[in-house]
Amino acid sequence: MNMGPIMKKPKKVKQENEEMPLATLENSTSVNNSLSEEEEDDEEAILVALFKHREHEVEHNRTRVKYYQDQLAKSEKNLEDVKAKLVRIRRKNNTTEKLKICDVKSSTEKTSLTSGIRESSPENQLQLQVKPRLVIPATKAKTSQIVKNDDSTPVSKVKISKAVKIEDSTTTPPVTIQDSGRKRKHGKSQEHKEHTELISMVRSSSLASTIHCQMGCLIPSQHKRKLRSLVLCPTNDQLFMTSSLDGVINLWQLQGRGTNASLLSSTDSVSPKQRRWPEDTAWHPDGGSLFSVYSADGDDSQISVLNLKKKKLGQICFLEEKPHSKGIINNIVFMPWENVSFVTGGNDHAVMLWTEKEGENSCWKPKALHRKLHSSAVMGVTGMQQKQTVLSVGSDKRIIGFDAVAERVDYEHRIESKCMSVLPNPCDFNLFMVQTGTPERQLRLFDIRVKKTEIHDFGWKQESSESQSALISQTWSPDGLYITSGSADPMIHIFDIRYHGNNPSQSVRAHTKRVFKAVWHQNYPLLISISSDLNVGLHHIT
Repeated sequence: MNMGPIMKKPKKVKQENEEMPLATLENSTSVNNSLSEEEEDDEEAILVALFKHREHEVEHNRTRVKYYQDQLAKSEKNLEDVKAKLVRIRRKNNTTEKLKICDVKSSTEKTSLTSGIRESSPENQLQLQVKPRLVIPATKAKTSQIVKNDDSTPVSKVKISKAVKIEDSTTTPPVTIQDSGRKRKHGKSQEHKEHTELISMVRSSSLASTIHCQMGCLIPSQHKRKLRSLVLCPTNDQLFMTSSLDGVINLWQLQGRGTNASLLSSTDSVSPKQRRWPEDTAWHPDGGSLFSVYSADGDDSQISVLNLKKKKLGQICFLEEKPHSKGIINNIVFMPWENVSFVTGGNDHAVMLWTEKEGENSCWKPKALHRKLHSSAVMGVTGMQQKQTVLSVGSDKRIIGFDAVAERVDYEHRIESKCMSVLPNPCDFNLFMVQTGTPERQLRLFDIRVKKTEIHDFGWKQESSESQSALISQTWSPDGLYITSGSADPMIHIFDIRYHGNNPSQSVRAHTKRVFKAVWHQNYPLLISISSDLNVGLHHIT
């Protein structure tokens, strides 16, 4: 009776034991699922953190790259500045190099004197040993002129014959020119300038080197109408001239190293028939006279010569030769060659070479290099240093290089805009600049060895006018690395040829009206400018 219940109990336990693994499996499965979701969340969090870390690392490296790029740019600029200073110092050292001159006779006398003194007292021997040696410094020409420290050397005579001499009553009394300025000698025996390779440096820098130009004084020009020309004396550091539409040529002398300037003389230089003012003026290489060009209309005199020698200061005469056929004579430039000559170009499309014929009746004789190569007015002429090539540019957009010895065209190029002036580089004999009428591309650089190829172009945006005036001209710095240009605005624009950009490296507000020209002084840290505000500006470079 009791065995029945006892046998049924294990069956119930067994059934419960069979149901337990199912619940345990379900619980273990849910736990595993929750664990996998937590692992995925952790992995996502790790990836997010890693992403933020990598993102921060990228931004940090970008900042570092930008910093080092800025440092590289600054280093390049500092390198260019030091290089420019080094070039200037080396040129300065070349111009101040000392040459010891030993006179044979004096050395012989000194030797005999020394032998006599050696036999005398020791005190005399000591005095002889202490006495310094005589060293006479001489300079080596940096440019085409040789510096000479002897101010007593008279200026070479300018030979002019068959000319009509006119003494103007309005000329101011001659003023004695002080010889405090350093003089430079020019002549057939001069040392030629040394060629310096600059073309390889054009557009080589991402940063433009700037100069520190301080606003100097503005001096009333003493002219009654707008100024036309500004030329520095090639033989005396302290002399320069200005001319204007009033027909007057003013001779100026710098005070000190350009702190001020005083007017030495004023000469009425209008032509005798048409009463025309000088269109352009050039200084004779010997520094003794100024040559001016006028117009060929009305059978008027075409070239005048103003004598600047002390005894004949202010005497002006006009050459009888009249080779140009019509229109204005736009440009006159002396050639950088051994034999002194100059070239003129005018509205009659002609380019004339003038040479001095020596003899009992010496005179200047013109020769037509070409009259038909330009189809319009010749606006600018110049000569190349290494070869007797005359460059001319015109309103017909042509650039012509004419070999004066072979009498043939050696270089020819045509651009898209009219040309108004041409200027060779003072250091690199293959480099020259052309002024054009294209806004923001007014200045073009060319290599005369490579035809029909433009090396670089510069320009500026004019605020007052879009047209480019031929009266606005440019000049090179003595080291050949910078160009200064006037502007229709009251600005002096300065360009660094090493800068790969097209804009000015800097612009200096120098006057109250348009600036016609700003000239670099050869030996002083000075810019001299003229403007339609009738002032002459002296701006110091530090």
